[in-house]
Amino acid sequence: MNINASLFIQWIPFAVLVFVTMRFIWPPITKALDERAGKIREGLAAADKAKAELATANKAADEQRAIARNETTKLLADAEKRAAAIVDEAKKRAEEEGAKIVAAAKAEAEQQATRAREALREQVAVLAVKGAEQILQREVNASVHAELLGRLKTEL
Repeated sequence: MNINASLFIQWIPFAVLVFVTMRFIWPPITKALDERAGKIREGLAAADKAKAELATANKAADEQRAIARNETTKLLADAEKRAAAIVDEAKKRAEEEGAKIVAAAKAEAEQQATRAREALREQVAVLAVKGAEQILQREVNASVHAELLGRLKTEL
């Protein structure tokens, strides 16, 4: 056999194989590859979209955190101011209450001192009358000498 004839005979099954492959095998393979490429493109597009949404969500979350942080700082500052005001008000009330208690105690002390002076005057007047009675060796009538005893009280 001749080499050219051998190549030609081998060329026929090869051509048949190429024809069958191109007609029946290649289209399902290309269709599957195209579907796979489409799914990959869709997945990549979805991933890019999700990435963009994640970045947007992270930015929004950061803004919300910043707003919440500012509000919290403001609330804490307001609470501290209010606490300071309450403490100052309580101190003021305590000082006023203390001043009232001191004033009441002073007034009570003055009243007691006045009562003690009155009691002492009474006792001095009685002692003076008894002393005068003993000196004179006679009884002095207190009702008769009430005016004299009143002046004596005021002098003491």
